[in-house]
Amino acid sequence: MALAGVFKSLGATNINSNYSISSTLTTTAGPWKVYPAKKKSTGKEYSVFVFDRKILDAHSKDLSRSSAAGFKKVVEEVVERLKKEASSLARLRHPAILELVEPVEETRGGGLQFVTEPVTTSLAAVLQEKDDQERNGVGGRSSRYVREEPDGTRRRREVEIDELEYQKGLLQVSKALEFLHENAGLVHGNLTPDAILINAKSDWKVSGLSFCSPQQDSNKPTSIQPINLSEVLHYEPRLPRTVQMNLDYTSPDFVLDNNLTSSADMFSLGLLCISLYNSPHRSPFECNSSLSSYKRHFQSSQGVPSSTNNYLCSRELPKELANHVLPRLITRRPATRMTAKEFQQSEYFNNIMVKTLRFLDTFPAKTPNEKQAFLRGLIKVLPDFPNSVMEKKILPGLLEEMKDKELISLILHNIFKIIELLPSTAGKRAFGDRVRPVIKEIFVTNAKQSQERDPPRDAGLMIIIEQLPVIVSACPGKEFKDDILPIIFAALESPTPVLVGAALQCLPSVLPVLDFSTIKNELFPVVAMIFSKTNSLAIKVRGLQAFVVLCGGSTDPMANNDGLDGLGPSERKPSSSSSALDKFTMQEKIVPLIKAIKTKEPAVMIAALNVLRIVGKVADADFVAMDILPILWAMSLTPLLDLKQFQSFMDLIKSLSKRVEDEQTRKLQELNGGNTSGPAEDFMSLGGLSGSSALDANGTTAGDFAALVGGGSSNSNTSPLDSGGWDDALTSKPTVTSPGIRSGTGTGRSTPAATFSWSSTPPVTTPAASSTTLKPQTTGSNFRTVTPDLNSSFQALTPQSTQFSQPLQPTITSPTTTSTSSGINWGAATQAQANPWSSSTPASTVISPSIAPPPTGAFSNMNLGQLSSASRTSSSFSLQPPPSASSASTPGFGSGTGGFSLAPPPKAPAQSSTPTTTTTTTWGSGSGSFGNLSSMGVNTMGGMMAAKTNTGGFGGMGGGMSMGSMMQPLQPQSSGWGAAPLQPQQAQQQQGQGQSRSGLDKYESLL
Repeated sequence: MALAGVFKSLGATNINSNYSISSTLTTTAGPWKVYPAKKKSTGKEYSVFVFDRKILDAHSKDLSRSSAAGFKKVVEEVVERLKKEASSLARLRHPAILELVEPVEETRGGGLQFVTEPVTTSLAAVLQEKDDQERNGVGGRSSRYVREEPDGTRRRREVEIDELEYQKGLLQVSKALEFLHENAGLVHGNLTPDAILINAKSDWKVSGLSFCSPQQDSNKPTSIQPINLSEVLHYEPRLPRTVQMNLDYTSPDFVLDNNLTSSADMFSLGLLCISLYNSPHRSPFECNSSLSSYKRHFQSSQGVPSSTNNYLCSRELPKELANHVLPRLITRRPATRMTAKEFQQSEYFNNIMVKTLRFLDTFPAKTPNEKQAFLRGLIKVLPDFPNSVMEKKILPGLLEEMKDKELISLILHNIFKIIELLPSTAGKRAFGDRVRPVIKEIFVTNAKQSQERDPPRDAGLMIIIEQLPVIVSACPGKEFKDDILPIIFAALESPTPVLVGAALQCLPSVLPVLDFSTIKNELFPVVAMIFSKTNSLAIKVRGLQAFVVLCGGSTDPMANNDGLDGLGPSERKPSSSSSALDKFTMQEKIVPLIKAIKTKEPAVMIAALNVLRIVGKVADADFVAMDILPILWAMSLTPLLDLKQFQSFMDLIKSLSKRVEDEQTRKLQELNGGNTSGPAEDFMSLGGLSGSSALDANGTTAGDFAALVGGGSSNSNTSPLDSGGWDDALTSKPTVTSPGIRSGTGTGRSTPAATFSWSSTPPVTTPAASSTTLKPQTTGSNFRTVTPDLNSSFQALTPQSTQFSQPLQPTITSPTTTSTSSGINWGAATQAQANPWSSSTPASTVISPSIAPPPTGAFSNMNLGQLSSASRTSSSFSLQPPPSASSASTPGFGSGTGGFSLAPPPKAPAQSSTPTTTTTTTWGSGSGSFGNLSSMGVNTMGGMMAAKTNTGGFGGMGGGMSMGSMMQPLQPQSSGWGAAPLQPQQAQQQQGQGQSRSGLDKYESLL
């Protein structure tokens, strides 16, 4: 309520109209209360000094009328002295004297107020706070005053003051006194801790000029009225002590000699020095405003501070102060006292830290070479400075010199050293409040977009990039994104390659404070653009290393440690942040950039290998197989790689290939429900060449075969042409037995007996297929197929219904015969019945592989290029049923089992005068119709013309001959069929045809 009354009493003044005055008390300075304020037009901070006249009228109620009139006069004198203090500040301009901004104004209640530069506290308040700390311990009340931060938060002011602060402050006070004594010709008159104010830079400012006066015998012009010592020294109990002269710091020149000289201020300065080191922090003179008590101190040598009594100080004084300064300040004779200028040159200030602060105060006046030399040496002595001095004095002084471009890098080097040395809280506060706005203004706001190099600016950017770990620890995420990230972009876009490379290397420190959206949409595009456009191999490598970090990897060689280094987890450096980019960006943005690399330098290849190693861990298996592995193979074959580098590529290729294999295997296992056997390997083998086992397993006995070749009459060799047609023969299914066929190699191993199409049902395990559908043959594990042309435009052949439409399926056996030829005793056959189309010479042995019957109408999908192992090593025969008596000697068309077949002897016993060797051709088709064969078009039939022996037959079907080319020799000629092209033995064949003409005519009429 009292505070509200103070502001209410101020009324509407110019200061209240132009300034926003806070209600939070900053400090007190004598009778003045100091409040923080901001100018409404600019927002700049100031301090408002307010004097409430009610503190003077508090004791006037109990006075008589006559006493009240005299007291009123005294009050008016006090008010005039206070006005004099403000007006004196307006006349005196010096860095060590408090600067007046707005002149003093009277308020509606009779009070006073004026505006000055911003201050944080007074020396009296600081000393009182230190007394409270020493009295209450370290954990005691740290401050009686609360500061309001620029962001509106309120916190207690920290009290940090030590010997260096004292030295620096006393040096500044002595400079103010020098100005007052030598330039203004004035005496301060009341130099006390209340007359010294401290600003945010920890500078001491002299104020309290209400008792200042011109010196005696001074001829310097001044508008300040002199004081009457007798009046000001008289203590008025009805007035507060704060508006009266403090005798505890008064020189004996005033009290005892009544002399108003400048030496009196130097005596007061000596008492002030003692109070700084005393405990409690008070003057050695404690007079309680009593002149008699003051005079008693000088009546005894023990009452006067001297070197013999340690200047009445309860603590030890610094040697330089006690031995060289105080003896020339605390002295009775004014002539022996040192001047303010001599005080500044005393041994008390002869140390490196004080000299550093003094140089910094005169820094603008120094030459460029002196400035650079000072900044290079400052960083070496900074650790010796107190934290408060670095934060409040050195740091602001350096920031003020940032406007000099040539010194930016040197200044920033020292600034970040200070931030690093300060405690965490103080460092964050100093960087956020002071440093960050300045560097943003220099490198972002006022930066000129130019492609030309700017060495001073680039040097400053390099310092910021190098100090990013310090900046990250002192700057929150939002402020970092708004103010620091643009500086990093400026470094990345610089035309200086060294700066760009350094900016790319800083990403591990930057990513933890940025969000995913910022990294993907703002940071990554800039890095990708630099990588794709640069011609520098060093920046290429740095860009690839940046991709590793962006993908969640680390460029630290210890990051991929296998744990065999002997270091525990706590001793190892933590890895980089988690993956910053998503899988889509890695696959669709980063991998194409790597694929577009044209250089084959090993350094670039190894850097790209590291990126692909990270991407390969998170990419899809199919992407790894189709995109990443081809890139790795192409890079691994670069001839510039050494053996170790090549091995690195191979290790990654093997690792990624193993991952693809494992994932694909697992996927297929899941799709097949755990059944790993899979479908039959010959699911595309719809018709191939069967082995000898298919011919040997027909169940034909030796008697059947002898009756067949001997021409004997039996129901087993009845020709379908003579008995009832093909349909009756199909239904009757006569059985013909034949002897087993032995191998011609002399090994003694026999093959199973062959089964003929007209014989009885053979003992096979596989049932015969229907006339319209044939199942694929099942083969052993070593069966291999050639994938048919599934895209062929030719349709499957439809079999015609004949008596041989249902060929028997051969029994599946593992072919073990290794013979290469087969011998059959044909003598019995020729003796039983002469073969009209055979030659008179001994029949030559003809070897041809057997042809398995293809499924009906399945030529479009038939695999014709395979031969069983037995068919390549041994020969077996599949014999047709004997034709009727009228059938001629023609090429025989065998049953569904296919193979090499001999036409049966005709009924007419036509004899041949000259034995000939007959070559027959067997078509292993189950349809028995050339109409269907001709419809096969160009469907591949393998190498059906591969057998170039004198047989002239189609020994194999595994080549690449099309059916169209095969049918070209079957063009119509003189006969209805058109004989096949004659082989080299054509002349011998024609000799037998003349004698067997009648059989051929009957066969042609049937077809």
